[in-house]
Amino acid sequence: MDLLNTLVDKGLRRELPTREEALAVLATSDDDVLDVVAAAGKVRRQWFGRRVKLNYLVNLKSGLCPEDCSYCSQRLGSSTGILKYSWLKPDEASKAAAAGLAGGAKRVCLVASGRGPTDRDVDRVAGTIKAIKEQNEGVEVCACLGLLSDGQAERLREAGADAYNHNLNTSEGTYGEITTTHTYADRVDTVNKAHAAGLSACSGLIAGMGETDEDLVDVVFSLRELDPDSVPVNFLIPVEGTPLAKEWNLTPQRCLRILAMVRFVCPDVEVRIAGGREVHLRTMQPLALHLANSIFLGDYLTTEGQAGQADLEMIADAGFVVEGADEVTLPEHRAEAAGSVCGSHADAGCGSHADAGCGSGCGSHGGVAATATEPRTDLVAVRRRGAGTDLAPNA
Repeated sequence: MDLLNTLVDKGLRRELPTREEALAVLATSDDDVLDVVAAAGKVRRQWFGRRVKLNYLVNLKSGLCPEDCSYCSQRLGSSTGILKYSWLKPDEASKAAAAGLAGGAKRVCLVASGRGPTDRDVDRVAGTIKAIKEQNEGVEVCACLGLLSDGQAERLREAGADAYNHNLNTSEGTYGEITTTHTYADRVDTVNKAHAAGLSACSGLIAGMGETDEDLVDVVFSLRELDPDSVPVNFLIPVEGTPLAKEWNLTPQRCLRILAMVRFVCPDVEVRIAGGREVHLRTMQPLALHLANSIFLGDYLTTEGQAGQADLEMIADAGFVVEGADEVTLPEHRAEAAGSVCGSHADAGCGSHADAGCGSGCGSHGGVAATATEPRTDLVAVRRRGAGTDLAPNA
């Protein structure tokens, strides 16, 4: 297929595809999906070999969020029945992080619900970062605390944070349909603040609400322009009690096409399969490793993920290897550019509110929405173990 040959050549040269080429990837048929995976896999192997980076989420504060994001189980007025608790103490967070690190993770992502941190919250997270780093030599720490105010990114950097995550989630044109309590511009501003402070920026998207191909390409091209080191790709987990609980618009094949499109647009960036891979990719998860070079290990923030041991077995069975703590994630040209700012750990980004999705009205902006798939509500379970509980995590 001429399209795929062209995209492979561009990916190996780090050249941006055209919008038409990106849209054409999403428009390929299920009959061609293995060809698409094989082509994008060549680009993935060029820049990341067969390594898979493992990341582990620690939910520092669950629920109780004043924002009204339609996809989120922690949103204002949520009736999802998720775990709700205030800030974990530093030793509690460090204990939770240790479970993921013992399972093979090299990066810990510290996430807290809310619009954004107060200065007191930043101090609290700084203490948690210190505790984790003192007890786990060489660990990378990413913070995901919402919208940042002036000076907060610098304080997190000084406290030892390596990265900051804040996702764009969807296109600028549809953003107002997911939330009314902050804007797309607010999110872009926070990513830029992280960049300016010398943190490794991480920003991604959420797919699965019937959004158009144009919306997906818009947000991925916007991410390319922001130039984060890491792009997490979330697939909506339709949690009962959220406005998007009935949105089941993804098939495994569409998920693979989305990941391939992201890889072609962002060839040398860490692409992470984040929330929803177990729900939507299901038995096709190993194929997705040919596209993405990073995953989360075990559970997510408020929902259950695949068991950590199953993740490790999947990686090995698919012929990939877990990235070691002493290995640099990003290709040399990116790592060198980041190294002057973030030191030896400036090679990746973090995850997201990884049980999230996009806006319910995305399908009204032209293009063709994905065909709805049979709801797999049996695969959606609220997290009842790990951080905020007395039960062992699923790492």
